[in-house]
Amino acid sequence: MTRCAFLMLTTALLAAPACAETAGIEKDELTLGFIKLTDMAPLAIAAEKGFFEDEGLYVTLEAQSNWKVLLDRTISGEIDGAMMLAGQPLAATIGYGTAGEVVTPVALDLNGNAITLANAVWDEMKPGVALDAGGRPRHPISAAALKPVIEARAEAGETFNLGMVFPVSTHNYELRYWLAAGGIHPGFYEPGDVSGQTGGDVLISVTPPPQMPATLEAGTILGYAVGEPWNQAAVKKGIGVPVIADADIFARNPEKVFGLTRAFAEANPNTTLALTKALIRAGMWLDASPDNRREAVDILSRPDYVGADAGVIANSMTGTFEYEAGDVRPAPDFNLFFRENATFPYYSDAVWTLTQMRRWGQIAEAKPDSWYDETAKRVYRPDLYRAAAEALVADGLATAADFDFDADGYRDPTDGFIDGIAFDGTKPNAYIDSLPIGLKGDQSTAEAVTN
Repeated sequence: MTRCAFLMLTTALLAAPACAETAGIEKDELTLGFIKLTDMAPLAIAAEKGFFEDEGLYVTLEAQSNWKVLLDRTISGEIDGAMMLAGQPLAATIGYGTAGEVVTPVALDLNGNAITLANAVWDEMKPGVALDAGGRPRHPISAAALKPVIEARAEAGETFNLGMVFPVSTHNYELRYWLAAGGIHPGFYEPGDVSGQTGGDVLISVTPPPQMPATLEAGTILGYAVGEPWNQAAVKKGIGVPVIADADIFARNPEKVFGLTRAFAEANPNTTLALTKALIRAGMWLDASPDNRREAVDILSRPDYVGADAGVIANSMTGTFEYEAGDVRPAPDFNLFFRENATFPYYSDAVWTLTQMRRWGQIAEAKPDSWYDETAKRVYRPDLYRAAAEALVADGLATAADFDFDADGYRDPTDGFIDGIAFDGTKPNAYIDSLPIGLKGDQSTAEAVTN
C-alpha cells in the first residue's frame, strides 16, 4: 500500500490528504541516478517527503561515480532515469559522446555553481581586483584580473590547468564564458578530440566533483568550476577561494535536468507523469521557506546523498556564500529549485547550451537557426511538464499561478551575463556571432585557430 493510499484509508472521515496517486503506472519500482552535489536535492526531497510514493512510485536513489557512467547507465537501461547536466540529454541526442535519444520533462534547478582558484593564484590576481568601499573585493570579479597571472606563468613555461566536471556540463561553458569575457581563450574542441584545448591560453580538463578539492590541494589543477558543496569545501579546507558564482556569469542559467530515454518516456507515459509531478513538488517544497532549506541541508548531509558537512552545504543552500574565509555574502538565488520557473524545461535554455557547444567546436559545423529550435524540441518537453503541472493543480497541490502556462517554450531575451551581451533563444546564430571569442559563422576550429 502506498503512503497516499494509507493516508486516504486512515483519514476517510477527515479532509482529503495532500496526495493523489497517478493512475495507470506502468512501472512502479524505479532506480534513479545522481551525483553527490547539493542540486540533487529535488530527488532526495521527493524520496524523503514521500512525493514519489504519493504518486505510486517506489524509488531507489543510487549515487553514480561520474557523469559519463550516469549517462551510459541511463541510456543502456541499467537505471531508469537520472539527474543530468543540462547539456547531457542534448549532446546524447545529437550524437556527441554517448549517443542516445534522451528527453527532459522537468528541469531540476537554475544556478548552483562557482569557480574556485587556488590560494596562490588568488594572491597573484587580487591586486588587479577592484575593491568596494569596505575594502572587500567587488563582485562580480572579471577574469581580466586573472589574465596577467596566466601570462606570467606562460612566460615561465608553466601551463595553467583548470578543472570542470564534464565536457558538456554547464560548468564547462560557464568557466569558458567567464574566461572569454575577460580576454582569456579557453581553447577549442576539434572533431575526434574531446580535450577542448586547441589554441587555448589554459588547459581545461575533467575532474569528478567530489575529487575537486583534493586535486586542487595536490596542485594538479589551479582552479575549477563545480557545483556545491565543493567550492565551499575548498574554503573550509583553506586551499582555495571561490572568485565568482555562476549567477554572476549568467543569471538564471540552466543547470541540472531530469533525464529519461525517449523509449522509456514513450513506453511509460504515466510513470513519466508521476515522476515529473513528484519532482515539481520537491522543487516547490525546497523554495517554499527557509526552514525547508535548513531541513534539506540535514537530509543532503547524509552519506546516502551528498555526504558532506552540513555546515558546508548550508553556506549556499540557505542563502549565503563564502568567498575568502570570513567573507560571507548574501546569495538568495545561489540555487533556484522552483522560483523563477526553475523547473520549466524552456527551449531557450536548451538553445543556449547548444550555442556554447557550437562556439567552442563541439558542434563542428554551422547550423541554421531552425536546427537549434528543432533540436531543443526533440529533447526538452514542456508538453510533459504542463501535463504534470495541470495534474498538480487538479489534485489541489498547486495553483495555476505557480506555473508559466502561457510560455511558448522560450524565455524573454536576456542580457544577464557578465559581459552584458544579450541572448535571444530564437536567434542563436546572431548570438554566437556577437561573442568576441569563439567560432563565428561557418568557421571550423582549424580556420579559427589559423586566423
